[in-house]
Amino acid sequence: MNNIKVFVLLAGLTALVVAIGGAVGGQTGMLIAFALAAVMNLGAYWFSAGMVLRSYGAQVVDARQAPELYAMVDQLRQRAGLPMPTVAIAPHDQPNAFATGRDPGHAVVCVTQGLLRVMGRDELAGVIAHELAHIKNRDMLLQTIAATMAGAISNLANFAMFFGARDEDGNASAGGILLALLAPVIAMILQFAISRQREFKADAVGAQIAGSPHGLANALRTLESASRRIPMQVQPAVAPLAIVNPLAAYGKGMLSLFSTHPATAERVARLEAMRV
Repeated sequence: MNNIKVFVLLAGLTALVVAIGGAVGGQTGMLIAFALAAVMNLGAYWFSAGMVLRSYGAQVVDARQAPELYAMVDQLRQRAGLPMPTVAIAPHDQPNAFATGRDPGHAVVCVTQGLLRVMGRDELAGVIAHELAHIKNRDMLLQTIAATMAGAISNLANFAMFFGARDEDGNASAGGILLALLAPVIAMILQFAISRQREFKADAVGAQIAGSPHGLANALRTLESASRRIPMQVQPAVAPLAIVNPLAAYGKGMLSLFSTHPATAERVARLEAMRV
């Protein structure tokens, strides 16, 4: 069911791209918009890892520089049946972590300095297992596509506002204006919904990799509390990659549509209900 939801959400983003292209240039505009999104996705596919690491200011480390961290990643990736990912550390006090890369053979697991300071061994293993689950599930590719398409929709919407279809008097159509205004908001909601769905799945698979859900559940409680107290300077575009939202508190009700992550309480409840 999780994969079906993600497919529907991605289809919604694609439909928005095509709709805006149609508002700008009819059928030809639709084809051009779709081709533009495909080109942007291809570029993001090849270069996403380097861009994300730079956004977080992270540095790649080896077994000599971070022996305990490297050994834990190596042990857990073997349990997950994955090739050894690149390991990196980001110089942030806020405890957090993320995975990036275009496929399991070119993946990166990154943790912050704050995470290494505050987490016990079981909690750290739970966090790393969660990030390895993202790699195993190929979530980085999905989120890269979603982020790229959302960005393309915003750019196309701006273009449509000024160069879209006009009436006989040269004024932009009401429908075109409405589409240009609403499309970026809808795209952002769909992008964040994809991110939330993948977090639930990564929690479940991560618990299986770690051998227990309890370390990750305890880590999530600590991470959410710390994210509210300790700021992190990072670009909003890469915030959905982190294990908890590094930028803002979670919304409730309608505001939850704009949250990059599910509510931590719900994630913890699902983990505690698991039997591994």
